[in-house]
Amino acid sequence: MPGGQSRVMAVFDLGKTNAKLLVFGGDGAILHEARSAPVWLEQATARVLDADALWGWMLTALAGVDLPLSGLMLTTHGCTFALIGKDGLAAPILDYEVPTPQAVSAEFDGVASPFAETLSPPLSGGLNFGRHLYWRHVGDPTLMDRVEAILCYPQYWNWRFTGKLVSEVSYLGCHSHLWAPVKRDFSGLVTRCGWCDKFPPFARAGSLLGTTRLGATPLPVHTGVHDSNAALHFYRSLGYRAFTLVSTGTWVIVFNGECPLEALDPARDMLANVTVDGEPIATARFMGGREFDVISQQARGEIPLEAVRSVMTQGQFALPSFAPGGPFPGLDGRLVGPEPANAAERAAIATLYIVCMTLALLDLLRSRNAIIVDGGLAKNPLYLGLLAGLLPERAILRNPNAEGTASGAAALAWEGQGEDAGFADPCRPVARLDLPDLSDYLRRWRELLAVERSGS
Repeated sequence: MPGGQSRVMAVFDLGKTNAKLLVFGGDGAILHEARSAPVWLEQATARVLDADALWGWMLTALAGVDLPLSGLMLTTHGCTFALIGKDGLAAPILDYEVPTPQAVSAEFDGVASPFAETLSPPLSGGLNFGRHLYWRHVGDPTLMDRVEAILCYPQYWNWRFTGKLVSEVSYLGCHSHLWAPVKRDFSGLVTRCGWCDKFPPFARAGSLLGTTRLGATPLPVHTGVHDSNAALHFYRSLGYRAFTLVSTGTWVIVFNGECPLEALDPARDMLANVTVDGEPIATARFMGGREFDVISQQARGEIPLEAVRSVMTQGQFALPSFAPGGPFPGLDGRLVGPEPANAAERAAIATLYIVCMTLALLDLLRSRNAIIVDGGLAKNPLYLGLLAGLLPERAILRNPNAEGTASGAAALAWEGQGEDAGFADPCRPVARLDLPDLSDYLRRWRELLAVERSGS
């Protein structure tokens, strides 16, 4: 019954710092939600996920849904994997921000496949999760003998719900160094390390994998998906074709399907993501949510427009970078101009910084088409208005429910049941914020950045 409320899909959207259960009706309306935060434990050598604590919350949250569910779908943040042994996890799940030991990282760089093959730039910590996988591999010479399967993070939770082992391309192809997007096969690294047989067979995201039980009722479980690729699929499922997606959260990830792969520069944190159907798509990103928190000192709430005007008048700027990754490596983030007088000014500087950085990514990806903003920043009228004010000739849309990732995951699950999602298009035009000095502010920010880069 497409579009009807009798179809009800539960989606776990598991981020690095936030975990959500969203329950969708057949028209895309959110009927129920629950939220928590993953717990990361400090061990002697690394920070790891408290997987059992998150699992316990997931079971409790699912049991609290007082609706007849048609299925269960999962979508998660990237860069994370699980090693499955005979009796469960063969090793704890690493936090992707844990630094890889320097000697191991240098050794990995020597055996990893080149950018021309993987379209995956060298990144710190476990942002290339192949790097962390290699660390596990060489750190314990007997570990891989005990490992029966290497699972991407969504598929780990699939396994806990169903006992089924599966691989999925949108996650495996997300700057992991493990995938060759153009060849649509494992990279040479996987072959050289002898890991090929450790990856289970592939299934399309959203395909029916197995069942779990909700009380006495069997519940279909669908193959999970990488989060920002789920968001991309959502807008494509609505019929959007020529557009740039700005997917926002801890990371601001920008996709442009019309950007040639030849434009990708590994030194600028540009890469090819891989869609749920295995298509490489040009991507650039920076850790916008984290950087906003650092610059604003965790500001929350509405930012007065007067604070933005004051910041522009005084010439207050934030220059990159305040977190790992992003298009300006080697630069340490700093504030330029008079010290912010209050929290509102600091938050305004942070917002203007995120806008300027977004524009930098749009330029790198040669974006000239319509822009769709998804995620947390789709609910930030100041960010949206400033972005539209600097791009007056562009169509800019936002998804006001800010849940494109979970909506895309639900749409994939409906497809796995042989139905169109039937979701209503939530996108709405963004109203432009007309500030006379805004273009001058952007020009000055770029000039300061050019000076900063020339001295790095």
